[in-house]
Amino acid sequence: MTGADVPDAGMRLFVGVFPPPEAVADLSTAVARLRVGRAAAAGTNVRLADPVRSHLTVAFLGQVDASRLVDVENALGPAAETFRTRDLPAADRPVADLPATGRAVAELPVTDRPAADRLVGGRTGSAVLRLGGGGSFGRGRFTVLWVDVRGDVEALRVLARLVRAGLRRGRLPYDEKPFTPHLTIARPGDRVDRADVAADREALHDYLGPPWPATELVLVRSHQGPKPTYDRVAAWPI
Repeated sequence: MTGADVPDAGMRLFVGVFPPPEAVADLSTAVARLRVGRAAAAGTNVRLADPVRSHLTVAFLGQVDASRLVDVENALGPAAETFRTRDLPAADRPVADLPATGRAVAELPVTDRPAADRLVGGRTGSAVLRLGGGGSFGRGRFTVLWVDVRGDVEALRVLARLVRAGLRRGRLPYDEKPFTPHLTIARPGDRVDRADVAADREALHDYLGPPWPATELVLVRSHQGPKPTYDRVAAWPI
């Protein structure tokens, strides 16, 4: 794990998995061929996502006091370790008797436990993912284009459950919306025609990027503004 010094003010935090440069470059080439990509090249502000910041959000914490950074790291470390080592305890052991990492898995909803059993008991190595497919959500000035995730998405869902269980036990804030892995491409809003957005949505259905291993869980501090920036706060192997 690597850490970073932070000021005493609150921090806007999220936890994510970042695709490697080759996967991002392949997607950028595909986006350039979309209508939003051509519109951006012609000078329209379609708010293309910065490839450097491309990521899959595992959990969004929002504003967190800097004094609780250690608590955040203590929640995320065991979750990453449990996922990485696939050390799932016996199903009949009481949750209260398990170490923190075991409890994180045991506390998964029953419907997710078979997936966790398979992941921990029968698989090794990193989850292999691909960016592919996609669509849009929102209307008018809130329209967003995104690319979907293919491959070991079930593994990614288990990771998200582990992370959120750790945050919940630590009484840390996080967005409780259902986990829907995707990568934002652009936020064109109403600056492009609806027909162009629909055409790009169809084009994304045929996109499939190269496979890549998800090797790291990253805690990120984001700075909002006209040109948002990210600070890497800490990371754990997965």
